[in-house]
Amino acid sequence: MLFFIIISTLLNPNVVKLNLPSAKNTQSLHKKEILLSVNKDLQYFVNNTQVPFDQLKTVLATETAKDKEAIVVLRCDNTLAIQQLVNVLEIGNSLNVKMILATKKE
Repeated sequence: MLFFIIISTLLNPNVVKLNLPSAKNTQSLHKKEILLSVNKDLQYFVNNTQVPFDQLKTVLATETAKDKEAIVVLRCDNTLAIQQLVNVLEIGNSLNVKMILATKKE
């Protein structure tokens, strides 16, 4: 099952620079987070380590196996096409992991 929650990333600064989508309401999490970032050049990062797209599923499977309660925080540049977001979400769905979409507060 795939879960979508819009959260704020104000408390968790990251190395990968992205223009996150905006949302009026945000929520913070207090569980183990695995950061999955996708920049405007379609470069993928898991916990700030660059990963080729064809290895993304394997790396996420390894990371989520360490903690079954972990949540993947998906940080996508706001200029990405919806299909690129869907491609990443399909990987999470195939691994049966909880994924949330990070946004910045308006």
